[in-house]
Amino acid sequence: MKNPQIQVRRKPRQSRAKLTQEALQDSFVRLLHERAAHDITIREITDLAGVGLGTFYEYFSKKEDLVALTIHRHVKNNAEDLKTYAQSLIKLSTDMALDDYLRQVIHFQLEQIQAQQFLWAQTFLLERQISNIESYRKSYKMMMQMWQNILAPFIQDAGQLKRMSLNVQRVCYGFVSQTLLMEPEFVEWDELENDIIQTSINLIFNKNVFF
Repeated sequence: MKNPQIQVRRKPRQSRAKLTQEALQDSFVRLLHERAAHDITIREITDLAGVGLGTFYEYFSKKEDLVALTIHRHVKNNAEDLKTYAQSLIKLSTDMALDDYLRQVIHFQLEQIQAQQFLWAQTFLLERQISNIESYRKSYKMMMQMWQNILAPFIQDAGQLKRMSLNVQRVCYGFVSQTLLMEPEFVEWDELENDIIQTSINLIFNKNVFF
């Protein structure tokens, strides 16, 4: 089901066109709650979105292109929400320690993921089935930039900031994605959160951690 080339045919430049494209993505997500992605047809997506097949093909050459863009939008929205939350923490407290700050940010991220657990489990699965390596790298780079933005108030050295951001992303993404791929209905979130926080803090403060 992998596709070497996943592209959007035409980027929406007007608000109405953007809304149409988002409606197609939202329709796919709604149908995903009913059955597997490979069983969902383009006709079903367009019918639910209230548009014609021709409209779909104005933006996408195939269903996989829509799926890839839906994944990217989902990850991007999560990154933006997390950056906004982190900025609010900085504004509320000027003397917060890095470890407390990181605990709160990671807790918020996991709350957001748990609230949409089914969709995140599907996102990680579809990411492996649909996204090509360029799309995957683009999303990973976006999340790396997010962590650099979040950690920048505490870490001034550029090289150290990049390394720590990479490590936190590795831990958060690895722990959560592997967990939901293996157990889509996973329930031990408190335990997972503790493992992620402790591993991230140990890496940042150069404590002994081995994988």
